[in-house]
Amino acid sequence: MDQEILDENPDKLISDFFKKFNDYSEEDKSRIKKAWDFLIEKTGNLKRADSSAYYLHPYRVAVIVAEYRLDADCVIAALLHNSIFDNFSEEEIKKVTGENLFALIKMIHKISMIHVTTKTLNQADAVRKMLFAISDDIRIIIVSLAERLDCMRYIKIFDDVSQKNIAQEVLDIWAPLADRLGIKQTKNELEDLSLKYLNPDVYQQIKSIVALKKDERSEYLKKTTDAINEAAEKAGIKISVSSRAKHFYSIYQKMRKRNKEADELFDLLAMRILCDSNADCYTLLGIVHSLWKPLEGRFKDYIAMPKTNGYQSLHTTVMAYGKPLEIQIRTNAMHNIAEHGVASHWLYKKGMTKDSVDIKSLPLFNQLQQLVDEHMTDDALYSEFKNNLLKDKIVVFTPNGDVKQLPVGSTAIDFAYAVHSKIGETICGAKADGKIIPVSVPLKNTQIIEIITSPQAHPTENQLSYVTTYKAKQKIKAWLSANQVESTQKPSVKSADDEALKETHVHKSGKKRAEKTTPVHSGKIKIGNTTNFVITIAKCCNPHYPDGIIGYVSRARGITIHKKDCYVYNRIREKENRSIDVEWDETET
Repeated sequence: MDQEILDENPDKLISDFFKKFNDYSEEDKSRIKKAWDFLIEKTGNLKRADSSAYYLHPYRVAVIVAEYRLDADCVIAALLHNSIFDNFSEEEIKKVTGENLFALIKMIHKISMIHVTTKTLNQADAVRKMLFAISDDIRIIIVSLAERLDCMRYIKIFDDVSQKNIAQEVLDIWAPLADRLGIKQTKNELEDLSLKYLNPDVYQQIKSIVALKKDERSEYLKKTTDAINEAAEKAGIKISVSSRAKHFYSIYQKMRKRNKEADELFDLLAMRILCDSNADCYTLLGIVHSLWKPLEGRFKDYIAMPKTNGYQSLHTTVMAYGKPLEIQIRTNAMHNIAEHGVASHWLYKKGMTKDSVDIKSLPLFNQLQQLVDEHMTDDALYSEFKNNLLKDKIVVFTPNGDVKQLPVGSTAIDFAYAVHSKIGETICGAKADGKIIPVSVPLKNTQIIEIITSPQAHPTENQLSYVTTYKAKQKIKAWLSANQVESTQKPSVKSADDEALKETHVHKSGKKRAEKTTPVHSGKIKIGNTTNFVITIAKCCNPHYPDGIIGYVSRARGITIHKKDCYVYNRIREKENRSIDVEWDETET
């Protein structure tokens, strides 16, 4: 159904609805019609500020919900979500909907009335309501997304200031949320519409360039499509191919990232190939790469490793006929999830009841429930929701193969706290894919992370600047507060024997465990830009500033500092696997 609904005749509208969405059972159609008649009875004569019929907005939201192929309850909730509470009593609504559906409608109504205009507690409160809504019933947030989408489609009815505020809110919260739920079509449209009102000049520039090259693009895409169809037919694989220009906000992001104008970008085209099975996907990938040379570093396998929102597809970019072309290859089932995301779990089929969805199986909702359970302050809640849950994610692994999903920018310290709070508190080093890395360096997707701990290690204020996740920040702050650590406190430099001899540790209190002592250099030693490490000075070579030094990672004793030419160090077997570059922190000497 077109976005623009010109006919305001209620009987014609509901008739058109059932013609297009004819999978609903007769019982459900009757319930939807009852809700529609109720809406018309109560609001039929009401007009909005732009003189349009009051009921058109809820009708359009119901259409979007039906396009998501959600159940009849969601369609009814869309029809009755609006400010009908101002027009008649709750008891009247309950007679039409029943108690359970009324509760869902009431929450959607509350969310629809929230429009964030300033970065204050009001904004955090809006997100807090959202979190409670999602945690209770995921359908609430999906219908709310449909409501925001219609609001953006008809945003012209608002004044200029309101347009920008609404568009910014959508870009900050609702588009990323649609992305996290995997509802890609909605995410793309929300981003494009937001760009249109937040940066109209750039939007029009991109629109003009895309329109200008339409004929050239059509000819090029037909040529590539024909080549793929011919190769797939020879291989005996049934496919469907579609192609398009990338959506405007995606082009805008490329312009910003590469610091180029839209007409300087070449990879503005995308092609999608749908097939029947995973095996066909990989065969088609081979066919595509045999037709055209793939660009290095531009292949992603989201089938073997799905995104956190359940998205699966193969992505590759090839140089086809002198131009970069992004190609996505997926099965029809994967495409359904890619387009509808979480909503695809409620696919409605005639004669069947809707499938129930286990919210606990969805990573986003696990995290949301944890935040709700932790009773965060509104400010912290908003910050965590926007900065972490709505950010892109990376997937990293424990040495045992367990998957941990973290926001982009997370460090080994974030990972350690994600595994267990105790591991976070005693981290003294980390390995990525078997190689020592500084704990302050952001992790990369698909790395295998091993955390090195020490009983003498503890959280420091310095770590707060390295962590991204709310859990890590709160645990570090709690430890510092409980142990009354002052902001000026500096980590102690430990002394110890070399790897073959016994060590002598210094407690946090400054008291020694043994009578034997070893004089050490008073300055710090750093790894990268980090000085937050438990270190010991090797007695075998007793390095002093400015000796050339090397670090050796011990599983139980932190990092031992040797001279680079130390005879004992150089005799350690497989030392390359556990050595790390270190240097004197000259600012502290």
